[in-house]
Amino acid sequence: MATAATPLHTDWREEWFEFEDATYLNLAGQSPMPKVSLRAIQAALDDKKHPHHRTDSVFYEIPNRIRANVAQLIGGKPEEVAVTTGASAGIIAVAYALDWKPGDEVITAAREFPLQYTLWKPMEEREGIKLKVVSPRGRFLNADDLIAALTPRTRVVSVSMVRFDDGSLLDARRLADACQAQGALLMLDVSQCCGALPMNVAQLGADFLVCAGYKWLFGPFGTGFFWIKHELLARVRPAPFYWMAIEGSDNFAKLNFSDPKPADSAKRWDAPEWASHFNFNLVGFEASLDFVLRMGEGTVAKHNHALIDQLFERLPKDRCVPASPLDAALRGPYGCFAARTPEKTAELYQKLRAENVIVSLREGNIRVSPHLYNTERDIDRLISVVTS
Repeated sequence: MATAATPLHTDWREEWFEFEDATYLNLAGQSPMPKVSLRAIQAALDDKKHPHHRTDSVFYEIPNRIRANVAQLIGGKPEEVAVTTGASAGIIAVAYALDWKPGDEVITAAREFPLQYTLWKPMEEREGIKLKVVSPRGRFLNADDLIAALTPRTRVVSVSMVRFDDGSLLDARRLADACQAQGALLMLDVSQCCGALPMNVAQLGADFLVCAGYKWLFGPFGTGFFWIKHELLARVRPAPFYWMAIEGSDNFAKLNFSDPKPADSAKRWDAPEWASHFNFNLVGFEASLDFVLRMGEGTVAKHNHALIDQLFERLPKDRCVPASPLDAALRGPYGCFAARTPEKTAELYQKLRAENVIVSLREGNIRVSPHLYNTERDIDRLISVVTS
């Protein structure tokens, strides 16, 4: 973690364990879990010694609280939220829930995070759809690039709200309006911004959100959520569903075996065998979501935008160039930069790692993703290594 400095909020820095000799600027790769989440997991492990102390209700209490927390975070409804193992689970749910016709189009963007390709490419052979990959016409992908690719055959546009490789922020509302006018559905991967940028699904206008929990939501790896607009539930194809999503399944003594019906909610897409107090990942995820709500996404966004602005201002212009939008309004909660050649960028990344300045190398850019435990001293440390 950073060397001593005056943080924006002393209490927040105390919520994490120290990184000792490292400057950690890689939250977009893997978040350090706060103390409160790790303690919750330890308490759940202790509970496993004596499971008879817990009643059947524990199978519902934590996942239901997670749904409520996610709904509060994104401005949705708890019944629209499924508790999943990450972003991929939600996209898979959409791919199998829709009624496809040969020739239907799915639009994604060039150099998107790989889950977009590993999910949609096999659907070309399975369902006869066509995956259309859109390249940006300018330096950064924008809504107009995707809107220009819409046709009457477009069923789904599936993209990231904040790109993993350059931090650019999509104008989701503009894209959503165009999709609605065309009769297409919009799916946003919000893994790189949910919890770090203020977000409201009514304002975004998307039909689906998917999100990994181990980044800006501070959950363990293998957590996440899937959000679906409630009115779409009646339009998806019937499919096998998780048994705990049966109507009335909260009564273990009276389950419906003969003609099970899914509850009118998104929990039919919960990760099977997932929803329980005895799932240690979920215990940590719930505590982390509580923590994120206490911090407030606006607090994180303001803090991170200020640090990345300082980074861009201080980069040596003869050696490095920003690789993210300079305008914070067009950027997610982190920023990227590069050296003058890909080879020099890779060398610089290795130099930073050797000096225990922990960042990511993504698609030829060095990605710097801070949080409330970082201060200006961390940017000082990074710049000192870059310029040494």
